[in-house]
Amino acid sequence: MRFGFMEDFRNPVSWRRPFPAFYQQILAQIARGEELGYDNIWLTEHHFTDDAYNPSLMTTAAAVAMKTTTIRIGTFIIILPYQHPVLLAEEVANVDIFSNGRFDLGVGQGYSHYEFEALCMNRSERGMRTREGIALIQRLLSEDSVTFDGRFTQVKDARVTPKSVQQPHPPIWIGARGPKAITRAAEMGYHLMATLGPDPAPLYLETLAKSGRNPDEFNIAQLRMVYCAESEEQAWEECQDHLFHMLEFYQDILSEAADAEGDDAPLPVTKPADMRHSVLAEHFMIGTPAQVAEKLDKFTKEFRCTDFIMNSQFPGLDPLKGTRSMELFAQHVMPQFRDA
Repeated sequence: MRFGFMEDFRNPVSWRRPFPAFYQQILAQIARGEELGYDNIWLTEHHFTDDAYNPSLMTTAAAVAMKTTTIRIGTFIIILPYQHPVLLAEEVANVDIFSNGRFDLGVGQGYSHYEFEALCMNRSERGMRTREGIALIQRLLSEDSVTFDGRFTQVKDARVTPKSVQQPHPPIWIGARGPKAITRAAEMGYHLMATLGPDPAPLYLETLAKSGRNPDEFNIAQLRMVYCAESEEQAWEECQDHLFHMLEFYQDILSEAADAEGDDAPLPVTKPADMRHSVLAEHFMIGTPAQVAEKLDKFTKEFRCTDFIMNSQFPGLDPLKGTRSMELFAQHVMPQFRDA
């Protein structure tokens, strides 16, 4: 199992730091992650948020490429309906060159009704836009010249130059939560990205096999909330306010989207301090390295995962504390599961 970590560059008003200094702190955290032996850094986006969620993944990926040398850089995920496929294909090739072939392209259809309304886009078209966009991007990166007459994008003799280092193109991942999206990801032959909720792996692997593909050739990434400290009390005290902020954000947009089972369920707690004694604590890996390792062991027995992604730098958390959590995980937890 490979290990990666997520960065969203969120800087909430309640804990706001000057943006240039904060961005440099997160870049330093990413460089430290590379030193610690993490395999991947994953970047994630949203738009028009109060806490300044990173809206520009490809510029960020280029910045990360300039600060690192070995760690792979991926997007979890770029919201494809918002992007022009030709311009994104060019950016993908560009970042792959800057990183010398270390880029992974993860895309998804998005779900936030606020974002689609702000962009004056028809949210019901998000799946069609995603499928058309990724098919065009794959062709642009793989072929010398592309003519394409799609529903949303048309190009004539379009060429991406220069090409990416990875040929025929960087690895392509699809973020999927609902059964339809999971099935389509497998049918199209892309790697899968998953978050909290029912395990999508059984349906994904079954569909790969039905489509004539070898499931062993595909990867499944699973995202979980992880925070390590010297004691369980310290871990919760340091992260609970920031984790609760994040949960409130997702509760709002996921409940409206209702893409996966349980999305519309209300949070079982009303204040941060109650999380550690609620059902939520079972879904998070928070505590000492030994406690986190125990939960990760249970996770590996219940979920199919080739790429474990941890979210530890919760919104507003002091980056020095987030980095310390990453260090404890890398030193005491990760070695136990490297060959899992």
